[in-house]
Amino acid sequence: MINRKEICILGGTGSLGKALLYEIKRNFKPKGIRIFSRDELKQWVLKEELSRSDIDISNVSFLIGDVRDKERLKRAFTGVDIVINTAAMKHIGSCENDPLEAVKTNINGAVNIIDAALDCDVEKVLHVSTDKAVYPINLYGATKAVAEKLFTDANIYRGSNHKTKFCCVRYGNVLGSRGSIIPFFNDLYKKNLPLPITDERMTRFFISLQDVSKFILDIVCDDIVAGEIHVPKMKAIKITNLVKMLWPEAKTEMIGIRAGEKIHEVLIAKEECRFVKSLENRFVIMKEEQNNKVNVIASNTCLYEIDKKDIPDEFYV
Repeated sequence: MINRKEICILGGTGSLGKALLYEIKRNFKPKGIRIFSRDELKQWVLKEELSRSDIDISNVSFLIGDVRDKERLKRAFTGVDIVINTAAMKHIGSCENDPLEAVKTNINGAVNIIDAALDCDVEKVLHVSTDKAVYPINLYGATKAVAEKLFTDANIYRGSNHKTKFCCVRYGNVLGSRGSIIPFFNDLYKKNLPLPITDERMTRFFISLQDVSKFILDIVCDDIVAGEIHVPKMKAIKITNLVKMLWPEAKTEMIGIRAGEKIHEVLIAKEECRFVKSLENRFVIMKEEQNNKVNVIASNTCLYEIDKKDIPDEFYV
């Protein structure tokens, strides 16, 4: 449970970090929340936003730091019960252009978080991953795939002296997050500019920030099993259908598929299916093979498409 727990959100000034903060404050009574990020401007903006809200921030603290700095993480984790890691280099182009920087944050940073959590006896560590980690074809996906392995296998280091449990969540695109397709297309539409379509066949998973936040906190509240990867049962849509649904009068132009881009994203690899159990709202990828085989739909080409009612108006009006 989250009540009376000390929580540290890494990357806490990002879209998901902020959504988690609001969700926790409105539905739980934590001992404290530590917002850890490297951008002091974003921290100041978030503080100003919170000061104008109805949220009590008396137990919210802001820590400047980087997941690349293990000693800073150890200081930040002192007295912490739960760590939620949303920190990452996420932009595919940035990772391709500066691969060493992506490795330092997404892989070396993961190692630092694991070491610091073990040294500080953190109770639970939940790492946020992405569908790009499944069959990765770009550096971003590759670094996130490695990070998943690091976190799920970190449990072997617990030993008799460590109580820390590590697990992951993996999901698709978040509606309305910074740099995501809906606000990007909406800005172009308002300027009467054509919407770029890379391939008519392209599909993507989508989930709202609020649903992601609730999903993550549901897992944190459970008595998690170390080494699990939790995957929400998500809807998907063809990008061309998304455009027709939200901007039916928009002009479009075909620009061709970009480097490091997939036609269809996949949430669960075929090779993982024998380790999967199905729950009401999610799949759970276990560390050991399941006796009762589950028929898992791994590719978004097979899933039901999202409907206009699934997308909040503020994302595209």
